[in-house]
Amino acid sequence: MESKDYLNDINEIKELMNKSSRFISLSGSSGILAGIYALIGTYLAYNIIYFTQSPSDDYKTLVLYELEMLQLFGIAFVVFILSIATGIFLSWRKSKKHNEKFWDATSKRLIINFLIPLATGGFFIIFLIEKEIYAFVAPLTLVFYGLACVNASKYTLGYIRYLGITMIIIGLLSVKFLGYGLFFWALDFGVCHIIYGTLMYNKYDRS
Repeated sequence: MESKDYLNDINEIKELMNKSSRFISLSGSSGILAGIYALIGTYLAYNIIYFTQSPSDDYKTLVLYELEMLQLFGIAFVVFILSIATGIFLSWRKSKKHNEKFWDATSKRLIINFLIPLATGGFFIIFLIEKEIYAFVAPLTLVFYGLACVNASKYTLGYIRYLGITMIIIGLLSVKFLGYGLFFWALDFGVCHIIYGTLMYNKYDRS
């Protein structure tokens, strides 16, 4: 009987340590919605890019004018803001439901470790765009986002690490198939977010 009590005490201690070192209020629903936003954004971007050009054209021959570039940046910005806002709101609501702190030292470390690779990749991609080197923009967005997820995963749910690794692998694979950036964006930011978001929801959000 005593050994069983000891095991229960150990499990409780491990659970408390896990809660103190990881942000566990991350919402799986936000991942699902972020994936849906990404798929909608990809569809809109596809229509803009191939409105006057054929999808079968070689990516080297595609011409994007200033207005089209602004529209694409606008779509990416809206998808990003919607995803962040949804993630913050749903995670805040989840933390409130479970009487947990939403903004503390752990969540701060999570944000910082996520933003370092993401901001680095963002500036790097902007420099490439300024030099009109567009071919590697799509793969690099996937790779740097994946690195950001892996880097931040030690402060949140383990699924984020696997999502990041998946992102990196698909991003590297997309280098082999340059010109299909929208397809890989839809696969990574859309489908993968929905899959991992569903897994997180089923394991953590239903309780």
